[in-house]
Amino acid sequence: MTRTLLTPITSQTLAILAVALMCAERADAQTTPRFSALVEGASVWSRRNDVRIPPDTGTEFSIVDLIGSAPTPIVRVELTTGLAERHELRFVYAPVEVSGRGVPSVPIAFAGVQFAAGVETEADYKFSSYRATYRYRFYNGDRWQWQVGFTGFVRDARIALAQPGTAAEDTDLGFVPLGHIKGRAKMSDRLSLMLELDGTAAPQGRAFDFAAMLDYHPTPRWTIGGGYRTIEGGADVSRVYTFAWLNALVARAGVAF
Repeated sequence: MTRTLLTPITSQTLAILAVALMCAERADAQTTPRFSALVEGASVWSRRNDVRIPPDTGTEFSIVDLIGSAPTPIVRVELTTGLAERHELRFVYAPVEVSGRGVPSVPIAFAGVQFAAGVETEADYKFSSYRATYRYRFYNGDRWQWQVGFTGFVRDARIALAQPGTAAEDTDLGFVPLGHIKGRAKMSDRLSLMLELDGTAAPQGRAFDFAAMLDYHPTPRWTIGGGYRTIEGGADVSRVYTFAWLNALVARAGVAF
């Protein structure tokens, strides 16, 4: 009796689920999402991280040489909203912090403090950013879609050194306007290639954040993917000299609603 009753109940349940899934997929295809959220998890390593603070009396040293370039996990969060058919806003929170210990081979003058050679030294490098981007879709072809715009970039930076009984840090909170361009190529019905760049350059310094991502879309609303991101830049001004180049392998997931 029990086995006989389970068969039609299971069949009806599966049929209902199948219809519900088809309806949900059809709704996804017919409804244009207005908002999207994207989360990236990455493993970042430093190719270059040179510091001289202040530029006239400080010692130029490499944080990479001091603590190495072992990968560090980071997270990046991105929210996007459509304003109109071709207009879009993007908001990004991108914290980056790398720290470690090492032994300098020469004395270091940093931020007005002397650090001895041959003593274990803790170094901390932070370069987090808050970004707001406006972009306009100027091309929408059969394969490629391109957007261009500008980004307001707020940096929250900190470099710190510490030895037993001695510590110093330099912090910086500032705003930089960046140019922005994004391209997306449709590789297949479910696969796309994304290229994106925020950047600017001036005699005082530069800032670039470039990403190349391969995304898979299991449904029109969901995205999973990964790729490569590189961040390069710095400043050479009266108060600081600092240039860094970071590279990251990225895994990401997003949803549109």
